[in-house]
Amino acid sequence: MDNTIHRNSKVIIILRDLLISYIITGLLLLLLSFCMLKLDLSNKVLSGGIIVTYILSNFIGGFLLGKSSEQKRFLWGLGMGALYFVTLIMISIVTSPIAALEGGRIASVMFICIFSGMLGGMVS
Repeated sequence: MDNTIHRNSKVIIILRDLLISYIITGLLLLLLSFCMLKLDLSNKVLSGGIIVTYILSNFIGGFLLGKSSEQKRFLWGLGMGALYFVTLIMISIVTSPIAALEGGRIASVMFICIFSGMLGGMVS
């Protein structure tokens, strides 16, 4: 019974930290869109802002999950980054045509998400 409760609480913690990561993503993208409106940013600055958003969101998610883990925190952070990426890809597939997703861009976003989540777990 205790093992089931512990397993369920870990799933809830993972989902909570993933939700926090996506809330941070939403807030940072909202800030980025406000800056685009007021400052007339170029596409390069916009792409850089999106990458920074991925890094910060995954770092914080990996950090939070690493804090709640007793051991192998970097693996938990890596898992958080991977889960964030899989969720991001699923949302992208549902909202846009598959042909719009570029292979090189997907691979770079995957590495950014996974390694920034792992870094957050290592720092925790």
